[in-house]
Amino acid sequence: MLQAFSQPLHNATFTGILRGLEKESLRVLPDGTLAQTDHPLALGSALKHPHITTDYSEALLEFITEPFRHIADLLQQLEDIHRFTYQQLDQQGERLWPASMPCSLGSDDQIPVARYGNSNSGTMKTIYRIGLGHRYGRSMQTIAGIHYNFSLPNEFWLALQQEEGNQLSLQDYKTQRYFALIRNFRRYFWLLIYLFGASPAVCSSFVKGRAHQLQAFDEQAKSLYTPYATSLRMGDLGYQSDAQQSLIVCYNNLPSYLKTLYGAISTAHPAYEAVGLMDAQGHYQQLNTSLLQIENEFYSSIRPKHPAQSGETALQALRLRGVEYVEVRCIDLNPYEPLGITAEQMHVMDAFLLFCLLHDSPLTGAEEYREGQDNQKRVVYHGRDPDLALIRNRETISMRRWAEDILAGTAECAALLDQANGGTQYQQAVAQQSLKVQHPELAPSARILQDMRTEQKTFFGHTMALAEQHRQYFASHPLDADKEAYYQHLAQRSLIEQQELEATPQLPFAAYLDNYYAQYRCCVND
Repeated sequence: MLQAFSQPLHNATFTGILRGLEKESLRVLPDGTLAQTDHPLALGSALKHPHITTDYSEALLEFITEPFRHIADLLQQLEDIHRFTYQQLDQQGERLWPASMPCSLGSDDQIPVARYGNSNSGTMKTIYRIGLGHRYGRSMQTIAGIHYNFSLPNEFWLALQQEEGNQLSLQDYKTQRYFALIRNFRRYFWLLIYLFGASPAVCSSFVKGRAHQLQAFDEQAKSLYTPYATSLRMGDLGYQSDAQQSLIVCYNNLPSYLKTLYGAISTAHPAYEAVGLMDAQGHYQQLNTSLLQIENEFYSSIRPKHPAQSGETALQALRLRGVEYVEVRCIDLNPYEPLGITAEQMHVMDAFLLFCLLHDSPLTGAEEYREGQDNQKRVVYHGRDPDLALIRNRETISMRRWAEDILAGTAECAALLDQANGGTQYQQAVAQQSLKVQHPELAPSARILQDMRTEQKTFFGHTMALAEQHRQYFASHPLDADKEAYYQHLAQRSLIEQQELEATPQLPFAAYLDNYYAQYRCCVND
């Protein structure tokens, strides 16, 4: 396939790759505590704005770009969204926290749940988040990250299908091959945790009252870490769940994927039944008492996606129309960058995902699924240990040796992307990652810990200083008048759209919720 896609006609299809970003960041006060204010009205409606919304908490902003063919255009839009947001936050004395692991946190009741108004769709989003708080605690929901959305154009899929002599419909073929990409991604994504992991330490407030295996970084134990940690966000202190450990999701094909997630959404879980659907006053505590309230609750490093229509579940969209893109969810915020990510990282992501797609991808079973979980945990806590070994096909292998193998394949795909786009940016980006494997001190997780030592700062102090640097950067780079007017218009329009939605007659919420869950029952019966 590498040879086939070096031919000019096939190679040109790579220029149609689309990528988009979803980037989360906490709003914090100048003293580094979590903002308790409502989502700023000047930013528009979190329910309806196309680019600025909230994730779990009212204080956890999420920026969403459009999909772009050119990385520079994507980063420009992300920068514009940041500039507009900072102009509004400056007026209320707030800034964005640049790290994935949160700022100084108080108790759960000091972490406000996101609110989306009183429409049925807005109410459902808030109840879902209240449920997450009961299930996992609210502090876990303040973790931020970057989601990287990636798709290849139909011209590429037609060329690949022709090379393979496959007779499926185009959509079925795309779905089949995207699942092959996902299987390989799950085999290899530990490498991305090593290369881009930027959460080797946390504030002690984050783990207060919780069991953990971290050690004190400073004499007062204000910061906790492990010496070779890469991304605590991707470990058992982050977006992981003991309840979900029993859930083995099958990525061999779309029907098996849907079946395992439908089962988790429809099967009661004793611990969540104990919480109850409603409290004594009749207020919803969660959307259901199953292992998952909705499919988004399943914490995965990558998801198959198809844009869902209004009121449609993500799984229903996949069932009816197949996979259209993948969402990569294992990337930490880069705290040194005002935007949280660099063009170099995105060049690596593109080449890595193309490698996962073109490389042979056998079907997987429960044993390999568990191997992947174990490798993830090893790299999270011990990724920079020069003697670290991982498990591959039941056998032990040096992490460095396996990483070099994967990067060699990624470099071949980078060459294809450079051929299509001109220049050597992709190959240079991948070469930089090889240096991180050979020299672990170049990894961002190592840089953070080294800077904390050199500057004699805690995780909190180090991140606060970066937050102020980024605030000053955006203060000195305001939006031009036309762009500012455009984002003000988007904010106003989103508020009007929410008002119009709330003025529309609504079903009783229980009936709305029943109709929503009927989509899952329909799929189970199919």
